[in-house]
Amino acid sequence: MSRTGYFKYNMRTAVHCAAGSIIRLPALFDGFGAKRVLLISDAGLKQVGIVDQIVSVFEGTASGAGANLVGVYADITPDAGTKTINDCLRYAREIAADAILAVGGGSVLDAAKGVKYALHKNLTDIRKAVPAGIKLDDWPSVQPIDIPHIAVPTTAGTGAEVSPVAVFFHEDLGIKINLVVPFIDADIAVLDANLTVGLPPGLTASTGMDALTHALEAVASPASNHFSDAHSVTAAQIIVENLPLAVANGKNVDARSNMLQASTMAIDGFAAALGAIPVHNCAHAFGGLYHIPHGDANAALLPVVMEVLPEFYLPNAERLAKALDLKAADSPEEALKAVIKRLKDLQQQIGCATSFSRWGAKAEDMEQIILAVTSDPAAMFFPIPPERIQMIAESMFG
Repeated sequence: MSRTGYFKYNMRTAVHCAAGSIIRLPALFDGFGAKRVLLISDAGLKQVGIVDQIVSVFEGTASGAGANLVGVYADITPDAGTKTINDCLRYAREIAADAILAVGGGSVLDAAKGVKYALHKNLTDIRKAVPAGIKLDDWPSVQPIDIPHIAVPTTAGTGAEVSPVAVFFHEDLGIKINLVVPFIDADIAVLDANLTVGLPPGLTASTGMDALTHALEAVASPASNHFSDAHSVTAAQIIVENLPLAVANGKNVDARSNMLQASTMAIDGFAAALGAIPVHNCAHAFGGLYHIPHGDANAALLPVVMEVLPEFYLPNAERLAKALDLKAADSPEEALKAVIKRLKDLQQQIGCATSFSRWGAKAEDMEQIILAVTSDPAAMFFPIPPERIQMIAESMFG
């Protein structure tokens, strides 16, 4: 728990949750006084019909009065590359968009934040917003952004619909950069489980493990507090119960809805307890080197990092066990062993990634891997010693 006694808690985004709730999108934008809405998504969601489904919600409401959907940009790339964000930014200006509707997974939701921030700051290149690896700012130097913004997640993983954090891939530098600024998060998040029923088992598993990583890193953080625990502990308990159900039967709307809610709560707890995040530190580094989807990276790394860095996790081992609904143990060491075993059992149950061999990670790259982990912005919170990074990496080679 927070050792200084000081912490800050904020969840600015209003959450609307129900199967079929996307039907309310035009009315929600009307409430903001928006006139020209830009829909931001990706090619995969366009191909499976979700983009067209959202467009159809606005059809019949486009009368010149109220909110109109005036453009669709469905070319956001995986890892939210900065070049794609800049292309979307240009398009937003071309159509004179005054509101943003982001529909997709973490890459789309983060890209929309980048577009929103660049419009607000009158930038033409999002890379200028993050000159180094991370841009950290806070109120009162940052003021509210007057661009209506609604996010509709189509995966239950990143929680990007409510977080004031955006992660982009900087193609020129070959690293992931972080924009951490109040008010870039959406004004409203619409959690519609119907949009997630078509997600295949593999993606359901990896995105669910992403959410679980957020929850457990929040619990383990030295900056955790009762407010963050209220969401992160509950989120972890919901995930371990519902993720296997959603993987086994993707049409289980109740399990899908529970996972969406847990994902949103998990990132809220993560943001409220933001501090040392060694799993994410490693996931960012491996993801940048080998283009591993973030959910798969977290899924494989979660129990391994706990195993290699016991001194970091032992102070909160009992709380981690509680978050996974495990019985009380005789000691922190026994509790941590039980947590690691539970996570490995869950990996096998849902069939998620347990190594990075399919993405080409190899021992010959060890020097690059160590450099990537130690130079990632998250390393400032808890530097992982090189010899421990090597141990983690060796477990990932398969």
